[in-house]
Amino acid sequence: MVAMLSSKFDSYFIYPLICGYILDLIIGDPRWVPHPIRIFGKVIYYCEKTYNKGRNKTRKGIFVTMFLLSATWVIIWGLFKLILPFTYIYYPFATLFVFYGLANKSLISEALQVNRQLQLAGLQAGRKQLSHIVGRDTSMLSKNQVRIAILETLSENLSDGVIAPLFYFAIGGIPFMFVYKMANTLDSMIGYKNEQYRNFGMFAARVDDVLNFIPARLTAFFMVLLTLSFRGLYFVFKYGHRHTSPNAGYPESALAGILNCRFGGPNFYHGKVVVKPFIGKNDRVITKSDILKACTLNVIVSFVCVFFICFCSFLF
Repeated sequence: MVAMLSSKFDSYFIYPLICGYILDLIIGDPRWVPHPIRIFGKVIYYCEKTYNKGRNKTRKGIFVTMFLLSATWVIIWGLFKLILPFTYIYYPFATLFVFYGLANKSLISEALQVNRQLQLAGLQAGRKQLSHIVGRDTSMLSKNQVRIAILETLSENLSDGVIAPLFYFAIGGIPFMFVYKMANTLDSMIGYKNEQYRNFGMFAARVDDVLNFIPARLTAFFMVLLTLSFRGLYFVFKYGHRHTSPNAGYPESALAGILNCRFGGPNFYHGKVVVKPFIGKNDRVITKSDILKACTLNVIVSFVCVFFICFCSFLF
């Protein structure tokens, strides 16, 4: 795909990126719009039900992961090679796929909706709304813990849902972007360490860890750079590597440092307590203002990342 774009790099690369990014900012991810990630989910669900049984679950998981990642690249690459000569088809298609690859508007909308429910309808409503976007058990969370979960989700998913897709678009175009999206969807569906998925999803989880290694750290770097937060930078180096995830701790640490608050601690996942190390020491009350600051930072970081990619494309 990179080779295909190189001859007309500016328009074939930059226009879909900018237009797709703007489209995501405007409409997000309406549930009525057909979305390839939902197709990914259905395919993964079928493969899991078909192969996650009997013996050799680890080998089966490796095969399924490699097959789905390879098939994603081949199909997307083949599709865009086919339509590349037809610019009137290529541009809207490429824009649509960049839009599909990003998830910042929906992330921010969901975060604000949780906080809105928490304020207007009470704690129970806030817990229920939060359960739609996090994997932890929300039934026993306090009001402050709900808001902490919102901030953690905003920072972690800024990396997973925005910066990482942009990073892989920058180095390999739309095919690489969607290979990443497939890997991330695999991890979100089968990358758990429980009895059902431990063996079958182990390889998928490792692939997602590897693919997110650079984007997670880039996200944290952009966050502290754009806020000029020395405390955020200090938190990244002090707490980033302590997280149970090899990547999520970096953007979470950056945001905790920027807001001077505390993340982490024990939570229930699938009926079991998972103790995550604390990030920060200032166990203060999280306010609506903190949520709005985090949402604003997400928009700024994503915009600067798109601008940086466009700038680099002109230089190189």
